[in-house]
Amino acid sequence: MANRLAHSTSPYLLQHKDNPVDWWEWGPDAFAEAERLRRPVFLSVGYAACHWCHVMAHESFEDDEVASVLNAGFVAIKVDREERPDIDAVYMSATTALTGQGGWPMTCFLTPSGEPFFCGTYYPRPSLLQLLSQISGAWTDQRDEVLASGGRIVGALRAAPAPGFATPLGPAELDSAEALLAAGYDWQDGGFGRAPKFPPSMVLEFLLRHWARTGSGNATRDLRMVEGSCQTMARGGMYDQLAGGFARYSVDAGWVVPHFEKMLYDNAQLLRVYLHLWRAGGSPLAERISRQTADFLLRDLSTAGGCFASSLDADAEGVEGLTYAWTTGQLIEVLGADDARRAAALLAVTESGTFEHGMSTLQLRSDPDDEQWWEVIRHRLLAARSLRPQPARDDKVVTGWNGLAVAALSEAGVLLGSSVYLDAARRCAQFLIDSHLVDGRLRRASRGGVVGDAMGVADDHGNLAEGLLALHQATGEPSWLALAGDLLDTALAHFADGRGGFYDTADDAEPLFIRPGSAADNAEPSGQSALAGALLTYSALTGSTRHREAADAAVASAAALAAENPRFAGWTLAVAEALVAGPLQVAVAGEGPQARMLLEVARSSTSPGLVTAHGPPDAPGIPLLTGRPLVGGRASAYLCRGFVCERPVTTPEELGSALGL
Repeated sequence: MANRLAHSTSPYLLQHKDNPVDWWEWGPDAFAEAERLRRPVFLSVGYAACHWCHVMAHESFEDDEVASVLNAGFVAIKVDREERPDIDAVYMSATTALTGQGGWPMTCFLTPSGEPFFCGTYYPRPSLLQLLSQISGAWTDQRDEVLASGGRIVGALRAAPAPGFATPLGPAELDSAEALLAAGYDWQDGGFGRAPKFPPSMVLEFLLRHWARTGSGNATRDLRMVEGSCQTMARGGMYDQLAGGFARYSVDAGWVVPHFEKMLYDNAQLLRVYLHLWRAGGSPLAERISRQTADFLLRDLSTAGGCFASSLDADAEGVEGLTYAWTTGQLIEVLGADDARRAAALLAVTESGTFEHGMSTLQLRSDPDDEQWWEVIRHRLLAARSLRPQPARDDKVVTGWNGLAVAALSEAGVLLGSSVYLDAARRCAQFLIDSHLVDGRLRRASRGGVVGDAMGVADDHGNLAEGLLALHQATGEPSWLALAGDLLDTALAHFADGRGGFYDTADDAEPLFIRPGSAADNAEPSGQSALAGALLTYSALTGSTRHREAADAAVASAAALAAENPRFAGWTLAVAEALVAGPLQVAVAGEGPQARMLLEVARSSTSPGLVTAHGPPDAPGIPLLTGRPLVGGRASAYLCRGFVCERPVTTPEELGSALGL
């Protein structure tokens, strides 16, 4: 018999609807029940594509003995961290403070008032049963001490010091951050640090911008780090060589064996990185990966409403990587002996295997010598793979992650010359505005066209505004610029922390025991850095000094983090590069072939944060075109910084020279 989760809109919670555990969704009713029964709360936080969440579910939450213990002594609450990142953030802060590490599934024990008194992550069934017994005993025999412990933990977290110094990130600080990153770069395999390795999308964006701005000296090193990382990620097992798209991370330093889930936020950000690398140097590999990743988004993550699903699972039928890994025998079965032998050599499929149980992930360490043959083989292998069990799809639509996709697809549309990608970006943006903006306020997620109750957090506002601004620049449609401005004004009114930064939650959101907020970028831009970037772009497109000052302050408030650990401040550093560079503004007044050629030149520039506007002179709703007439009846380009413009030019050659191309 299904439990309370049967009515959830979260695919992760729905995975647990048939558990014998008497789960509650997060909310006041659950805590009122804990208070009424005078029981502790068992809080389990995870997400649909999480491998170890599935393991703990199968081992423990589907087990009658574990369920019996939980139901008899606890009020059990299940939370989807992707729907409620605020809940995840505050209890993860407690988990890392108490244990020194975090991860999912996250397991916390709370008082009926929500204060954590014991936290951890994954527990095997025997360990979990033992822990439940110990917590029950302590709750029965030492309740006053348990309650006091929760109070002390909350008090310590509330008393945590505010971020360090706030100072502009100028050229010297950006050079220092680049040097720190270079010191931690893996010059053999690409990426930063040791295994496991995660795709460093935002850091690579910073390095590309630093390279573009400085233009000499260490700039060559910047480009080598970006090219090396992009090469090894795209040629290893972390990239799907058959269907496109990146897995979440690599368990080894060489990007051979991935953790197989595919996340929307990773692929949207990586699409943008590869686009910008291709723009910087014309890399054929970067162009191919850009197109294939965009195609993966449209083919495998598209939803009925026009947006994009959150993720594809790591597992199929409970087996990690079942869909993706191959043996030499399976290659022979699909391709025949001769083609299989050739494909195995190309794709690094060995008799002993590079993964588990003699299976190999597919790698493409060098380009095939016969591209036509490879395309035939790729399609045959993909067709055979489609007959295997497929990973589950978490089809909820998360606002911020779809904002990242709108930005990436908007840029893919104009840089790759694809109306398909641009139309997809427009459809997604329209759905988010029509469905996720409720009574003027943004919601976090929807599923099947039904929007959830959870309110949007800071990164939803920043990432969606970023996407709308990219779409405005791609299409010339002023409505996207206006909508982005509305979102940013909401963020300034409700999320500002009074010190230049931003909280993750609004001032009228559900109160938790601390109000979460961090400048640190993780798998995606933090709410603060996402807002900083969008505020800067909006100010460049509109001339708003208020939004420019807010961007300056947000970047400055993250200066301490950027100085100490630039790997977790990649997007802040990228925004700082745009601040130092201006950013440049290019307004193309006019329409027709000449205007399009001018716009193509502007879009080919790598100048950090450069913005474009295009349309007829004095087009309504596009401030950069105000007072920008045609010159001699011809389409004209105005190169500006802070709305102070150079002499307009009318030829692509003149504009290219002015941009230093």
